[in-house]
Amino acid sequence: TWAGRGPAGPVHCHVGLARRGAWPSKMGKKSKKERKAKGAEKTAAKMEKKVSKRAKREEEDLEALIAEFQTLDAKKTQVIETGCPPPSPRLNASLSAHPEKEELILFGGEYFNGQKTFLYNDLFIYNIRKNSWVKIDIPNPPPRRCAHQAVVVAQGGGQVWVFGGEFASPDGEQFYHYKDLWVLHLASRTWEQIKATGGPSGRSGHRMVLCKRQLMVFGGFHESARDYIYYNDAYAFNLDTFAWVKLAPSGMVPSPRSGCQMAATPEGNVLVYGGYSKQRIKKDVDKGTLHIDMFLLKAEASDKWTWTRLTPSGVKPPPRSGFSVAIGPNNRSLLFGGVHDEEEEERLEGDFFNDIYFYDLVKNRWFLGQLKVWEMGTVNQIKQINFIGHY
Repeated sequence: TWAGRGPAGPVHCHVGLARRGAWPSKMGKKSKKERKAKGAEKTAAKMEKKVSKRAKREEEDLEALIAEFQTLDAKKTQVIETGCPPPSPRLNASLSAHPEKEELILFGGEYFNGQKTFLYNDLFIYNIRKNSWVKIDIPNPPPRRCAHQAVVVAQGGGQVWVFGGEFASPDGEQFYHYKDLWVLHLASRTWEQIKATGGPSGRSGHRMVLCKRQLMVFGGFHESARDYIYYNDAYAFNLDTFAWVKLAPSGMVPSPRSGCQMAATPEGNVLVYGGYSKQRIKKDVDKGTLHIDMFLLKAEASDKWTWTRLTPSGVKPPPRSGFSVAIGPNNRSLLFGGVHDEEEEERLEGDFFNDIYFYDLVKNRWFLGQLKVWEMGTVNQIKQINFIGHY
């Protein structure tokens, strides 16, 4: 799953049905939907206020600890690059492909050793051809975090934009959710914090993609020790004006969720698939849901967007969460791995996957991928990807 403490996702807000028979059937159906939407908004707003109040107290406790780490980081005065072995074990880090070189950029993450939780803000670059790692210490980096999102932009010698994520206390019981935006300039080896108002609230488990000249953010969650709130809102950050805009799309909005697949289409639209959500069914008991639905956020005009539910054909992935996603050639997105959790009140068991599925963004069709691998020296290299299934 996306985080060490288990899968995370949105809350489904259940509201009462509108009173029957008050209007003619056609108008009555429309009004029920409107009432249900407004009721859900009110319920979500109340929950957000409740979570925000408790989370604020927790986050104030953690701010001092984060400040201590930042004081240590402030002692870095120059860029230092050091060849190194592979990074230490971690999860919920970001791994991004350099837009201009055959390199992968690893940032942040967390590690739990069974007793203590460690958070990272270190930076590594992996050279694909040389099969080698380099650790890069850069002054004034973002605070330590995990479950953030990173997007590469092919400008200025290559950039990595980072938004959100979380910091956890050493005992893993308290959480601080970030709402800051950073950019790593790969050519100059510098970090820069972008201070723009009107952006998403602090969150983890969200998704972010580059769509035309905008960074699109969707979903995620905010959690305190006792409560949580999950999101289905969408924001756009303009890379030319450096301004955030909260979108107000029409149409069928996806239910709140985190850990979903998000990809930009060639036409400038955004695809959302799957994810994980949970709801409280009774005191201290939560029930998780794996989503298998798919939506398209379509740009109708410069400031108008519409949600549409899609029904793809082909060989679809079995239900799962915590999978990784990459955009491949020929307008295909690639889905790898994930976990299907079986949850009971006192137990959590997971079936993990190592399969690959491709989704054709143009044909609206899933394909099961099969890898053929051969060994070349000590490095396993992919020789060919075959598509199998029903075309």
